[in-house]
Amino acid sequence: MTTLNIAAACLLDPQDRLLLVRKRGTQALMLPGGKREAGESAVQALLRELWEELQLRLDAAALQPLGQFRAPAANEAGTWINADIFVARLPHPVEAAAELEELAWLAPGQVHPSNLAPLLRDHVLAALKPLPSLLAQ
Repeated sequence: MTTLNIAAACLLDPQDRLLLVRKRGTQALMLPGGKREAGESAVQALLRELWEELQLRLDAAALQPLGQFRAPAANEAGTWINADIFVARLPHPVEAAAELEELAWLAPGQVHPSNLAPLLRDHVLAALKPLPSLLAQ
């Protein structure tokens, strides 16, 4: 079984809505981010991916670590992901770029869409629950 190391971000807008993305030709909604390249730290990979996918430049200091999680990959059969997840506030609106086909928002208390990626559905949403008050600072 293949394992990919990724870094992804929980990006929250001023209404505490979570930004979700869907890659071209796929069905699952997931967090923005992607695979780490050789020699990249999780933060370096995430900053690179956020620029490529959303034209978003964040300072590394804006990223709060949420945790490390393991889950089946949403779009690659027989593959698992080891994910370093971070949380940050969006400093401005963003648009889909690169391989992204769709941006979606998940509001606090909203019913979750049925097409959430396993990492998001099974680990990240539960880890995020206590955070909005921490992010208000």
